[in-house]
Amino acid sequence: MGEGGAARGSVGSGMELRVQHEDFDVGAEIARLRAGRPEVGAVASFVGTVRASSGGAALESMALEHYPGMTEASLAAIGREAAERWSIDASLVIHRIGELRPGDQIVLVVVLSRHRGDAFAACEIIMDYLKTRAPFWKKERTSQGEGWVQARDSDTAAAGRWSRDD
Repeated sequence: MGEGGAARGSVGSGMELRVQHEDFDVGAEIARLRAGRPEVGAVASFVGTVRASSGGAALESMALEHYPGMTEASLAAIGREAAERWSIDASLVIHRIGELRPGDQIVLVVVLSRHRGDAFAACEIIMDYLKTRAPFWKKERTSQGEGWVQARDSDTAAAGRWSRDD
């Protein structure tokens, strides 16, 4: 674990990942990642947040759990696949765990590249694979009770469009 209970890792050149309880500052994270990289022409990012409702019920909170070690290895594999497919100068994935409330930030994905097409595509595949391949478990507490979040067909379909015929 790194500072403040965060598991930190680096995947090859310029690829970082963190699993942590603490919130993150999007602007500060992007500025830190961009520092000293004048060759970067594109920054693509995604911030996921906790919704206010789930299945028509008001969401009170969401607990995110993970399997330490396995989660970081999965995130590293996702980052490596994106870097193999597109020209990436640097990337960052921060995924929060613990108890979160509506409006809280859950995930940050940032990709730096020389060109916007590579940055957008890499950011999108990382997020699609996070939803379908990373071992995170979400338990929602709503006004109607609590339960584990099941995989969505739409997430599986989104990730499926990246499959290669090789």
